[in-house]
Amino acid sequence: MAKKIQSVRGMNDYLPQDTGLWQRVEGIIKRVVESYGYSEIRTPILEHTPLFKRAIGEVTDVVEKEMYTFIDRERDGEESTSLTMRPEGTASCVRAGIEHGFLYNQEQRLWYMGPMFRHERPQKGRYRQFHQMGAEVFGLAGPDIDAELIMLTARWWRELGISDYVALELNSIGSLEARANYREALVAFLEQHKDQLDEDCKRRMYSNPLRVLDSKNQVVQTLLNDAPRLSEYLDDDSRIHFEGVCKLLDQAGIAYTLNERLVRGLDYYNRTVFEWVTKNLGAQGTVCAGGRYDGLVAQLGGHATPSVGFAMGMERLVLLVAELNPELAAHHSVDVYVVASGEGTQIAAMLLAESIRDVQPELRIMTNYGGGNFKKQFARADKWGAQVALVLGENEVAAGQVVVKNLRNGEQDTVAQSEIAGHLATLIG
Repeated sequence: MAKKIQSVRGMNDYLPQDTGLWQRVEGIIKRVVESYGYSEIRTPILEHTPLFKRAIGEVTDVVEKEMYTFIDRERDGEESTSLTMRPEGTASCVRAGIEHGFLYNQEQRLWYMGPMFRHERPQKGRYRQFHQMGAEVFGLAGPDIDAELIMLTARWWRELGISDYVALELNSIGSLEARANYREALVAFLEQHKDQLDEDCKRRMYSNPLRVLDSKNQVVQTLLNDAPRLSEYLDDDSRIHFEGVCKLLDQAGIAYTLNERLVRGLDYYNRTVFEWVTKNLGAQGTVCAGGRYDGLVAQLGGHATPSVGFAMGMERLVLLVAELNPELAAHHSVDVYVVASGEGTQIAAMLLAESIRDVQPELRIMTNYGGGNFKKQFARADKWGAQVALVLGENEVAAGQVVVKNLRNGEQDTVAQSEIAGHLATLIG
């Protein structure tokens, strides 16, 4: 027997019993983001490697250790080139905007959803192929759009039934100049306490010292209590901008915690940064995160364009919903199961199902195939999670009727086939 081939570690299959919840969560996500006027953009999975090195930063963990990069073979006279499977969506979105000319002196509100790839240790809700949803806004510089993005995410949590289990953390990391001044002060502080740093922090101390603030090492976090504060180095414009964001969130009734050690892991951020976090996913507590990146478009060859956005890993969000909202997570493959037994009933069942789909295309209707007595067919209906069974025997076919059985409470009625669509509307919400 040939050896079985398994999926690549950290790249998972999502089976039929899983995808129903995914579709429901994705449906809510898409409906809400489009209700704010955002339009979908779809970009390639493969991009030229320099795009991510320039956007994310050469000394970030993503670029240094996690990207899937390879040399594309030469073909038809083309030179070989380094390609990377996208590790995040913002850089691709900006590249597309510059390439197709829809960013300069324009307002754009975009969203995307799809697979991303990072070579890291797989763990709960964090995989090498993962799915990310993101939203990006270009051309708006004020604090109001920062606040609206956060309001949008808060609406998601309400509609997904998880508002009580996520908390907003907020910070401003200021301008590039302000961070450069803070960087000098932070490095000077860390040098004085180098013996208390772990190896990862020592490595980052000179290449990307702000990432030390995000260390999960409790010893380092205690040490940082005496470190210079980033808020002390903020420029006036960033401080005013951040005060505007906070005031709008206060007025909207959205609670938040100021976290001066929140810096985000990618180099392109400036000013507002935020994360929605939870205690229900173990160590990987971030559900959604983002902020401003006003310099990225120019950094990638476009005209200077104010920009802000966020992204969230869908795997972690689906895990959270599955744990906290059992009603949404309940697995129902079909709404209606059509049961038939007797001479001429099979084609009658198929045609009845088709007639219902003509009137109520949103209903999930499955017709029994392969025969079997009524007991076996009802067992199949239960297996598929049907709410209602439509039962056809020879007598029902002859009379133009159908027996409607509510599989939740056992009640049943006999209804004319011509009236069945309207009757189902009263049973299935």
